[in-house]
Amino acid sequence: MNKNELIEKLNNDLANEFAAVIQYVTFAAKVSGPYRPQLSNFFLEEVADELQHAQFLANKIVALGGEPTTIPQPVEKASTNREMLEAVLVAEKKAVADYSQRSQEADDYGDKGLTVQLEDMVRDESTHAEETERILKDWPL
Repeated sequence: MNKNELIEKLNNDLANEFAAVIQYVTFAAKVSGPYRPQLSNFFLEEVADELQHAQFLANKIVALGGEPTTIPQPVEKASTNREMLEAVLVAEKKAVADYSQRSQEADDYGDKGLTVQLEDMVRDESTHAEETERILKDWPL
C-alpha cells in the first residue's frame, strides 16, 4: 500500500464518520415513543466519539500530505426507532470491519501510531455495536 492509497482509504473513513455524526444527530431528533428521552440521549452520546474519530482522521490525512474530504457518505434512512437502531448497528459493524482492515494496512505501510489509533477506534466502534445489540435484543418487532 502506498501513501496515496492510504490517504484515499482514510478519506473514505472520514466520510463515514461524517455520515455517522449526521445519522446520530438526525436519529436523536426523530426518535419517538415512551423511550424517546433515553434513545435520543443514546444517539447524542455517540456524536462526541464520532467527531473525535473524524478529527483524528482529518489530521492524519493532512499529516500524510492529503486533503481531507468534506463530503459525507450517504446516510441510511430510517423511520421507526427499531429501523434507526438497526441502521446504527449496520454502520457500527461496518466501521469495526473497516478500521480492522485499515489498521492492518497502516501496519503494512509502517505507521505504528496510526495502527494503534485505528485499533482504539475498533474498540470504540465495537462497544457502540455491542450496546446497540443489547438495546435491540428484546425490542419489539
